[in-house]
Amino acid sequence: MSEQTKNLLGGSYNPDVLECLANLSNDEVFTPPKIVNQMLDMLPEETWSNPELKFLDPACKTGVFLREIAKRLLVGLQEIIPDLQERIDHILQNQLYGIAITELTALASRRSLYCSKYANGKYSVSRFDNPDGNIRFVPAKHAWGNNKCKYCGANKSQYQRADDLETHAYEFIHTNNPEEIFGMRFDVIIGNPPYHLNDGGGTGTSARPIYQLFVKNSLKMKPKYSSMIIPAKWYSGGKGLDLFRDSMLNDNHIEKLIDFENYKEVFPGLGGLAGGACIYLWNKNIDTDTCEVISVNAGKKTVKKRRLNEFDVFIRQNSAIDIVNKVRDKHYGRYIDERISARLPFGIATTYVPKSEGVPCWFTQKIGRKYVSEGDYSDPRKIINKWKFLIPKAPIAGQTDFTKPVGFYYDGNTRIAKPGEICSESWLVAGAFENEDETKYYKSYLLTKVSRFLLLQTIVSQNTSKKNFCFIPDLEKYDHVYTDKELCEKWGINDDEYGYIKTRIGEIGKGINE
Repeated sequence: MSEQTKNLLGGSYNPDVLECLANLSNDEVFTPPKIVNQMLDMLPEETWSNPELKFLDPACKTGVFLREIAKRLLVGLQEIIPDLQERIDHILQNQLYGIAITELTALASRRSLYCSKYANGKYSVSRFDNPDGNIRFVPAKHAWGNNKCKYCGANKSQYQRADDLETHAYEFIHTNNPEEIFGMRFDVIIGNPPYHLNDGGGTGTSARPIYQLFVKNSLKMKPKYSSMIIPAKWYSGGKGLDLFRDSMLNDNHIEKLIDFENYKEVFPGLGGLAGGACIYLWNKNIDTDTCEVISVNAGKKTVKKRRLNEFDVFIRQNSAIDIVNKVRDKHYGRYIDERISARLPFGIATTYVPKSEGVPCWFTQKIGRKYVSEGDYSDPRKIINKWKFLIPKAPIAGQTDFTKPVGFYYDGNTRIAKPGEICSESWLVAGAFENEDETKYYKSYLLTKVSRFLLLQTIVSQNTSKKNFCFIPDLEKYDHVYTDKELCEKWGINDDEYGYIKTRIGEIGKGINE
């Protein structure tokens, strides 16, 4: 048995170079082998003893998915194909296929799977008649229309590049017919796709999600199973994800969903994946309205069978479901998402240069209250002459680990704007009232732990919008200072449930509700 074959069987991976690569920070995130195996464990055991199944990784980066599948098939097919070399040839040449995202990752993936970057080279554990083997990289092209790619939404000004530069036009999602890439059907499609593209918005760091396009094309190919690890931001929709969220929540073929609130439990060395990550298992052979949801928090797991579409957004914490339902069962009116303003409540962007006189305007917390010129703002809700409670659009900027208690709003990062004052897009108008007292009472209600806990159930990023307030009841009349004790009694939240709420919501210091 050659050293290359021994490596493929897992006999000399110490340390595992793919574990080291997984700890590097990269937009196209490398996957640790232990996470790959956690995903493979979700597939039926008989998968590994079936010589007819075909597997596809549509976004190869290191080849770790195909390598770990090969190791399982080498064991599972031992009785069916006793000869080791014949078994290796059958698995690598007839069962495992990959689409690399760059030429470099194609070489790395072939090295992981074939033990040679050239599949027809003398060091390859299975000799192909071409250098690529079954791992291809074919540079795709963006299809421009209205300065955007019709497939992935890439900005033409950023991604129309010379042929020798990376364009991030991934082959698997730049086609209407992904099944034609290899000209065959696949039984298992599994991988870790690229997550986003810079779309040129804001200060140049705005990101357009693209992982949902890999999921969409995967399911379009009608495999028996599909499983990918993707960011959890789709739970509440948002930028390009509303239709994807609806399709996922209403898909009766999703058998399992593993949710990681802290992305570092999946990618220990990665920075900046706010909102965590998730792994789904899509099973063609089931049709059920319940899914096994596995919530992972600081290494601890809770498991609950539930409907993904129970709410318009996905509540990731299994322990929170009963609390949300208690509140909804006791409240029959509207919710305060109807009070919250949309982005740009007065049409003043963050890039607006403050004036020395004019209409008073609250800019960022650092800039404070400055002025905008008459005619530069709008007032679509006719609230400029009311008292307004302002909350920051990004109340937890910098916090990406949602397993830790979340602070949200407090005296120091909220404002009460007087009649005649407006705000920039750094703020949302959480409510507008006729007098200052009612505004303060409303503030006390929004700053309770119970209210902020209900808000937390929709949060998967550092930003908030009006839709995130859909679980907080609107009491309609605000005439006194509100406390958590009062709200718990009102909605039947018991001591154990309130104890859980306190573990999820941080202290805010001294404020009107303390």
